[in-house]
Amino acid sequence: MISNLKDEALWKIDSSRIHDNGIFAARDIPLETRIIEYIGRKITKAEANRRGLALFESSKTVGGGAVYIFQLNKKYDIDGNVPENHARLINHSCDPNCEARKIRGRIWIVALRDVTAGEELTYDYGYDLEHFLDHPCKCGSENCLGYIVGTDSHKKLKKILRNRRRRKRGNNQKPKPE
Repeated sequence: MISNLKDEALWKIDSSRIHDNGIFAARDIPLETRIIEYIGRKITKAEANRRGLALFESSKTVGGGAVYIFQLNKKYDIDGNVPENHARLINHSCDPNCEARKIRGRIWIVALRDVTAGEELTYDYGYDLEHFLDHPCKCGSENCLGYIVGTDSHKKLKKILRNRRRRKRGNNQKPKPE
């Protein structure tokens, strides 16, 4: 059962050790609580792809390019790059305490476990492996692989990273004298 404690301030914005600003629990938050709605402009999939690609390309040249697009359904996405969408400040973690859920056509950030007051709210961004090198992770959790990828891709990423280390070690070894 998902609860929603609307009348009480559940979160606050503060500086984050993960990345710039983040969202923090203003008080203890029970498991399954709807904490904050992810809001923005409803856009078509085609427009979402266009915006996402444009932001990704601009990030290569100007150092910006944060993409705040969430999949809403088969036809539409939500572009959360609007000032009133404070949920866009929630950082990724490889060991998250929240998750994004679609509930009755809206996107909510929901507590995966009891969250203590002062704790930074995080969720798994769920990025694909494609371009993983462009998305370093700084969450610092014990499960962190160093890159922002969805939990379902962790096993595959571990294998990729292991193979890269092996190749690098192999290239750094001195040839044996004959």
